[in-house]
Amino acid sequence: MKRAIAFLAASLAVLPATSHAQQRPDEQNEARKDLRAGNVRSLRDIERRVLPTKQGMQYLGPEYDPAAMVYRLKFIRDGRVVFVDVDARTGQVMGESR
Repeated sequence: MKRAIAFLAASLAVLPATSHAQQRPDEQNEARKDLRAGNVRSLRDIERRVLPTKQGMQYLGPEYDPAAMVYRLKFIRDGRVVFVDVDARTGQVMGESR
């Protein structure tokens, strides 16, 4: 089991960070719509605020929840995945989960 986890962690570590274009199309469309309406901050703004605070972690990419208006940023460090939830309206980090 430990070998499988180590293999998965090593595999994830070599993946490139997810680009904005690699988000699911429905998430991307909802995020654009909310951004145009002035309801949320841009993903770039959110990333500019959060990524510098996560030194030592590899950024794997974002997800957007239009119902909650929350960006979930996914990171990995030492083989562990860490999710950072950010209020898309304010840019404030709401919490971190592992």
